[in-house]
Amino acid sequence: MALTTHEADWVSRIADDVIAEAERRGLKKIVCASGLSPSGPIHLGNLREVMVPHLVADEIKRRGLDCEHLLSWDDYDRFRKVPAGVEGVDASWDQHIGRPLTAVPAPAGSPYGSWAEHFRAAMEASLLELGVEYRGISQTAQYTSGVYTEQILFAMRERERIDAVLDRYRTLEKEAKGGGKKPQHKQQKPDEAEVEAAQGSGAAAEDDGSGAGAGSAYYPYKPYCTACGRDLTTVTAYDDATTELTYTCRCGHGETVELRTFRHGKLVWKVDWPMRWAYEGVVFEPSGVDHQSPGSSFVVGGQLVKEIFGGQQPLGPMYAFVGISGMAKMSSSKGGVPTPADALQIMEAPLLRWLYARRKPNQSFKVAFDQEIQRTYDEWDALGRKIADGSAQPADIAAHTRASTTALGPLTLTERPLPYRTLASVADITGGQQEQTLRILSELDPAHPVHNLDEVRPRLDRAHRWITTQVPADQRTRVRDEPDAELLASLDEQQRESLRLLLEGLEANWSLEGLTSLVYGVPKIQAGLAPDAKPTPELKVSQRGFFALLYRLLVSRETGPRLPTLLLAVGAERVRKLLEA
Repeated sequence: MALTTHEADWVSRIADDVIAEAERRGLKKIVCASGLSPSGPIHLGNLREVMVPHLVADEIKRRGLDCEHLLSWDDYDRFRKVPAGVEGVDASWDQHIGRPLTAVPAPAGSPYGSWAEHFRAAMEASLLELGVEYRGISQTAQYTSGVYTEQILFAMRERERIDAVLDRYRTLEKEAKGGGKKPQHKQQKPDEAEVEAAQGSGAAAEDDGSGAGAGSAYYPYKPYCTACGRDLTTVTAYDDATTELTYTCRCGHGETVELRTFRHGKLVWKVDWPMRWAYEGVVFEPSGVDHQSPGSSFVVGGQLVKEIFGGQQPLGPMYAFVGISGMAKMSSSKGGVPTPADALQIMEAPLLRWLYARRKPNQSFKVAFDQEIQRTYDEWDALGRKIADGSAQPADIAAHTRASTTALGPLTLTERPLPYRTLASVADITGGQQEQTLRILSELDPAHPVHNLDEVRPRLDRAHRWITTQVPADQRTRVRDEPDAELLASLDEQQRESLRLLLEGLEANWSLEGLTSLVYGVPKIQAGLAPDAKPTPELKVSQRGFFALLYRLLVSRETGPRLPTLLLAVGAERVRKLLEA
């Protein structure tokens, strides 16, 4: 679906800039890029690395221009550490630190051949569900097949110039660290209810090839040892004419190889990234805060791509943090921040896309796994109604369109999007029992009953998954089997009258709307007010007391799902059994 010009949003504005930059360069094809390192579970913070260029590339395609979203899998990066809490992984994986991610075994029980493939596959499945179109490139394949050979040899010939550029920024970094300069981005304190999804793959923290010691020659290439497979190596000599390279490894191995045909190593990150910008002709690639501080990869790369590789730095805004609200410890991420797959278990793909589309890259936001997800869904549904009645703002319409469609077509939406909180309450009360669920949903609106649960899928399935994985067992709803005889016997006359009024009105008001009017109306009638009277502070107190009484009699707690939904779920016969004093 094409977006009209009056619906300009941040995506449209960036797309305008990217198109103008491509025209300035004389390019017929526009390349937008992302990079992900499958070093562990790829989380919702990393997803922003993909969604920002995806949305921009998708907008460019909507305009009929030739655009490609290039996703580079940085699977030739070194295995830096064993991530905590990954199922099927123990301390024995320490022996693989320093090897390429594609040379590290996958977690025990995985059907995949390597660590990189295992975590890449999970992300690929999520991107497919999210409607993200891209061309994936394995950096292992690029390096080991010799695609970058000429670039490697060139960088080695230009090593002194590269070192000089890097040295300018090494000085700046030392000054910043020693001078007490603080980062410009706001630091956030995570707590138990909010886990910040750290940005970047970790490549930003890698060295620039200068770690061989004071006075040592600089080499921008790091071999993987052919004996132990690790990058615990030091280049000791290189001959430009013959391309002979000599290295030693901490394992004790050392050898001289011909770099022109050697396929066991890669350029250090701060040189590798700008080399790829020039090689792929990247016009747009955003990055996280770890890549954009003084002396970091993006900043230094901008000088290297121009001064050394004869290319141009992509347009690349910094994107902000993605926060997580209320992630349960039972997550499949097993102790880490949640992944897109975790989010897609409890929310539909268009909703997750919308969270990334409606905020500018430099604005942080949260993905809710707690009760806040219900409010997020309410906002999404309210926006849909505003679009339908013509009252939505242009930028909001654009964000909704980008969330629910791509240049290739629409994503899957729930045919009949009942409120998420209602579906969650029904799933909670019924335990997911389908026949009972259908009975309740068919009674929500008798004039327009739900005839088949497929009408409310996939949203129903997401709500059920949320209840079962994110709501603690002690907060789940359990309807009483028998009346609370002791509580019923202790009621005063006013409380007994309130229950009588409710039960008398059940049959005539057996729908979600009718029961809503009934439970709010009983305290009004008792106060001598009309059923449609506006609430006063005193009336609100009476209503809260009445609601608490109903919850105690039905579920033995002071709170629970919305009462109209709860009454429908329990059923008229059982409600009478539990409430008749």
